[in-house]
Amino acid sequence: MPETNVIYSINGPIVTIKGATTLSMTEMVYVGNEKLVGEVIKLDKDSTTIQVYEETGGLKPGEPIFSTGDQISVVLGPGIIKNIFDGIERPLTALEEKSGSFIKRGLSMSAISTEKEWDVTVTAKVGDRLKGGEIYATCPETDVITHRVMVPPYLEGEVVEAKPDGKYKVNDTIIKIETPSGEVKELTLCQKWPIRIPRPVNHRMEATKPLITGQRVIDTLFPVAKGGAAAIPGGFGTGKTMTQHQLAKWCDADIIIYVGCGERGNEMTQALQEFSEITDPKTGKPLTDRTVLIANTSNMPVAAREASIYTGITLAEYYRDMGYHTALMADSTSRWAEALREISGRLEEMPADEGFPAYLPSRLSKFYERAGYVETLCGKEGSVTVIGAVSPQGSDFSEPVTQNTKRFTRCFWALDKSLAYARHYPAINWNTSYSEYVNDFSKWYHDNVGENFLKYREEICNILSEESSLMEIVKLIGADVLPDDQKLTIEIARVIRVGFLQQNAFHPEDTYVPLEKQMKMMEVILHMYHVCRDIVAKQVPISKIIATGLFDKLVKIKYDVPNNNIGMLDSYIEEINTVLRPLMS
Repeated sequence: MPETNVIYSINGPIVTIKGATTLSMTEMVYVGNEKLVGEVIKLDKDSTTIQVYEETGGLKPGEPIFSTGDQISVVLGPGIIKNIFDGIERPLTALEEKSGSFIKRGLSMSAISTEKEWDVTVTAKVGDRLKGGEIYATCPETDVITHRVMVPPYLEGEVVEAKPDGKYKVNDTIIKIETPSGEVKELTLCQKWPIRIPRPVNHRMEATKPLITGQRVIDTLFPVAKGGAAAIPGGFGTGKTMTQHQLAKWCDADIIIYVGCGERGNEMTQALQEFSEITDPKTGKPLTDRTVLIANTSNMPVAAREASIYTGITLAEYYRDMGYHTALMADSTSRWAEALREISGRLEEMPADEGFPAYLPSRLSKFYERAGYVETLCGKEGSVTVIGAVSPQGSDFSEPVTQNTKRFTRCFWALDKSLAYARHYPAINWNTSYSEYVNDFSKWYHDNVGENFLKYREEICNILSEESSLMEIVKLIGADVLPDDQKLTIEIARVIRVGFLQQNAFHPEDTYVPLEKQMKMMEVILHMYHVCRDIVAKQVPISKIIATGLFDKLVKIKYDVPNNNIGMLDSYIEEINTVLRPLMS
């Protein structure tokens, strides 16, 4: 590679070149004698600015900068799943074997193994006409995921040669196609794609199906769509990472992309250990068989943190294009925004709110808008669901990252410090959270869960809202002065909060709850409420109802009724009628 430019100045991860260059905007370059990976982020007629994705300590002015002619891209092919990468798709396990626990600078390594052989079935035949996104070969990537090898977007032509089925490496030629211009292209098992450019689709579809998570407060009160975007804001210790781990383990996406962006290293270690130990409820295989981890921890170079979420969503789009439903967990977008702020400061750009760059909203929108439920280029349905954690300092939801994230997501799961400190998990505050997808799912709920699901949900929300108002009065004058019907509201709201919304991730029956059980639990709780309301209306003291112990029994439904025997809940309705009938006479 010829030397074209030299370093003029170094400011943290920002390197500048003096004078005109042959480099282009967003081009990937190698910086210095150790060939550190960098990207051109600013071009003037008399200077060029590069952000370096590795530690720049020891770099000196005068060292060469090498052009590649390509944008920052990821390699897409079999071998991605079960792997763990850094923010620029370098395989951390392979790097550890080469350099130990701490990655040496300038190490260059293929993202996926070039030596491993894959058992490939070639589906294209000579004479077939293929266009971008169409599948020409398949291979089993893991025990549960079949990798569908696709023609790169914007390429089309006629197959002039196709290899027989057999074992091939990722760089082996599988087919050759002749383009309309007469050029013959060799296609292998892998391709490259720039991380900042969304992959094309046939068209975007309406998001009318929920992403089932097995978490009652999410599935029932604040659902997110397959192909939707959700934000999880919360201060330190409120359970953002824990909530995302639960979603990664149990949501019904086919493939999970988990991006640890600027988080602590022990959290990524915990995710890696947990995912490898968990048996996937859908397949019976290890959860890692459909998971990709991208680790860009807080001690890694800040510029690579900025790239990590683009790397993650490009991988998610790639598997979406095969016809899979993918879910991206970004933990946390606040650390990503802080990386933007640091780089912007070193570029001496004019700061906006709290020092963040003025283009923070547009960067957030470009990220979240890459979520979607689509028809892919090969005619299949696929989706990318984005769930981004936000870490506002001091739990201040008015800060810029949280406020701008709310603009581009339709689902907002606000984590509450007081709930978390009271050990109420998930600590999602039902008064400040919302989901704009609920009405979009009405037909799906009617057809797949039951016609009363949304009616029950609405009544549950009304009780919780009424309790919130009553608790303001209780704080001032105490609960004793309330009439019995309002005391009943507070009592049934406690059952909803503790027995329904609170969930135990360590209990085998409560860590994941199917929608059918969620609906039946709501039916039992609301039946109790309606019967008690009729009794209280007849001037029966509520103390007599509480003395039956039914409220406490309902709180324990989540543990006492197995997920595979939901019919047991009918016996609770019978018991409520039997125990409370004498009080009605």
